[in-house]
Amino acid sequence: RLMPELPKFDDEDLKTYGDEEEESALSPPAALMSVLATQELLLENILECIPVGEFAVIQPFSDEFCLILGYLLTWKLTLAFFKAASSQLRVLYSQYLRRTKSLNKLLYHLFRLMPENPVFSGPTSEVPNKDTKTFFTEELHLDVK
Repeated sequence: RLMPELPKFDDEDLKTYGDEEEESALSPPAALMSVLATQELLLENILECIPVGEFAVIQPFSDEFCLILGYLLTWKLTLAFFKAASSQLRVLYSQYLRRTKSLNKLLYHLFRLMPENPVFSGPTSEVPNKDTKTFFTEELHLDVK
């Protein structure tokens, strides 16, 4: 609920960022970026032996699973923050992510975490002669209980 409200504070200072000659960048909330940087290091250690194109098998509810889930939820907050920002602020935030290579790291991590066959094993109505359901064909509900 809080993330969409935060860009309003940067809107007030937006005019000061356009006056510089070099390409300017603006960091999303520092606390969020600090957590993200720490999580990136942890994920690099977990996934370092897995090349892009191969996929990691992570056991549910293990320590690695919890770290990866925290990383992905942090990105979800970051994207909610971006969605609420104006287009001018998005440019500045994206420059910051480009400089820190955070988006590149996210893609590397996702390509190593994505299963080879993303079959959906959730509650579905099983019809014998129907196509196999995947995470790309079914709507996923991430409600925390």
